[in-house]
Amino acid sequence: MKNVVWLLCSCAFFVTTACAQNSVTIQADVWADNWFAFYLAETLIMEDTVPIATERSFNKESFRFEASYPLMLNFVAKDFKENDTGLEYIGTNRQQMGDGGLIAQFKDASTGELIAVTNSDWQCLVIHDAPLDKSCERSSNPTQDCSFSSQAEPAGWKLASFDTSTWPAATVYSEAAVRPRDGYDQVSWDARAELIWGDDLETNNTLLCQLVVESP
Repeated sequence: MKNVVWLLCSCAFFVTTACAQNSVTIQADVWADNWFAFYLAETLIMEDTVPIATERSFNKESFRFEASYPLMLNFVAKDFKENDTGLEYIGTNRQQMGDGGLIAQFKDASTGELIAVTNSDWQCLVIHDAPLDKSCERSSNPTQDCSFSSQAEPAGWKLASFDTSTWPAATVYSEAAVRPRDGYDQVSWDARAELIWGDDLETNNTLLCQLVVESP
């Protein structure tokens, strides 16, 4: 009986030790134009603290969280739009399409070792795209003239069991193209961290982006 107890305790110790070795405290920095929600698998870790309806809602968020490998890193990223036309400042002399952008880096909080960054390794599915005809940007009646494409978030997309093999790779953009500001310069970005979005900065309004990090 003592041998059985010792064996059970040894197994419990092994499992606990293995789990401890596989877990990490992660320091994350994220900047988005305009808004993001970050999930570890299906668990919401951080939502942009500035509401997307805020005009010029550019800001960075820095935060820490505990995780175990493999890491399912998931973003919902949105550019501001007034409605399904995809336009901003409708009815004013500033009426226009917006443009998005997302950059993030994840480091081991204890060692500073880089775990992941945004780059073309991420897969991003655009679930709201508008306007489909950019010429409607100057329309006096955009709700009539501007068409859009929209779909709901696929059920279970944040889980490892979901197949994202058909999702396109994120498109990488230069700082000149995105023109990041208000918080972007408050982060010492790793040189490998890149600004990403869908294939059209202007019309892609809502994206789902995912990266799986299998091991340290």
